[in-house]
Amino acid sequence: MSYAGMTNAGMSASNRIVDLRSDTVTRPGEAMRRAMAEAEVGDDVYGEDATVTALEEKVAALLGKEAGLFVASGTQSNLLALLAHCQRGEEYIAGETYHSYAEEGGGASVLGGIAVHPLAIDGRGAITAEQVESRIKPDDFHYPITRLVCLENTVSGHVQTIENQEAIAAVARRHGLSVHLDGARLMNAAVALGLPPAAVASHADSVSLCLSKGLGAPVGSVLSGPADFIARARRGRKMLGGGMRQAGILAAACLYALDHHIDRLAEDHANAKRLAKGLAACKGLDVDAPETNMVFIAPAEEDLEPLRAHLAARGIIIAAQRPKTRMVTHLDITAEDVDRTIEAFGAFGAFYKG
Repeated sequence: MSYAGMTNAGMSASNRIVDLRSDTVTRPGEAMRRAMAEAEVGDDVYGEDATVTALEEKVAALLGKEAGLFVASGTQSNLLALLAHCQRGEEYIAGETYHSYAEEGGGASVLGGIAVHPLAIDGRGAITAEQVESRIKPDDFHYPITRLVCLENTVSGHVQTIENQEAIAAVARRHGLSVHLDGARLMNAAVALGLPPAAVASHADSVSLCLSKGLGAPVGSVLSGPADFIARARRGRKMLGGGMRQAGILAAACLYALDHHIDRLAEDHANAKRLAKGLAACKGLDVDAPETNMVFIAPAEEDLEPLRAHLAARGIIIAAQRPKTRMVTHLDITAEDVDRTIEAFGAFGAFYKG
């Protein structure tokens, strides 16, 4: 089922497209586009793009780190972190569903010769300090060298507690390991916790922050950490073909997002709660609502594709994951869109009528 070409151009509030597949589907508004058009640019590979430099410095300061590196995607950011932290034949530990392990094509193993030890997560996406400590390898040439722990916040919409992540980091440091935080949606966690971003990232040596999810920029992530670490990551970015030239056009959108779209994430969280409450009234529909901008539903297997078609006919797009389908609120989803979605679910056959 393709949704290519579906846009909100010229549509009224009642028939506009409501795309709930992900917070990556947001489109830059007029003010963000204007910031992009007016951006000061230069050749970033030569270190001459002032807007990129401003973005890197701003994110590093927000997260309490020494330096930053603008990259094309969160996947590239995580991969560069792994390559900068680990050598061939070394290993990192991560949760079994964490993006750096499960959703990035095995890049660390394919391109870096880095092994991974996945750990079982609990119902909120957490791993524990005890799990990590039990899986750190002894100094024995039969085993890869454990070098790094990769954490994530949020995990499938669940905010990870600072206390647990600090406990994991303490174990890591006691054993001489580094800690990388995949903070693709770190700002959602910060807003939900009511904490500054630096407090959410304080336990990590390096952090990947995505600007193209809930923050609404069209592309880009920033990897932050110590200056010598970022220097290694910059070399890796070039090796991967990730050196960009007049990238200030993109960095300007990211700066706009940081200046205008962090606090408003609370609206996305409220809309997700509104959506979950409304869908919970549908008979036979299992609904799970973490505390940020995601809602998970589990319709019967045979109902998922008919439901998607029913919703698409009404201008509402959802994903097709199984056994649970994720619905994500974001910058382009309003409370009215949520109400339309709830109403459309309720109209899908007797099975879903409340």
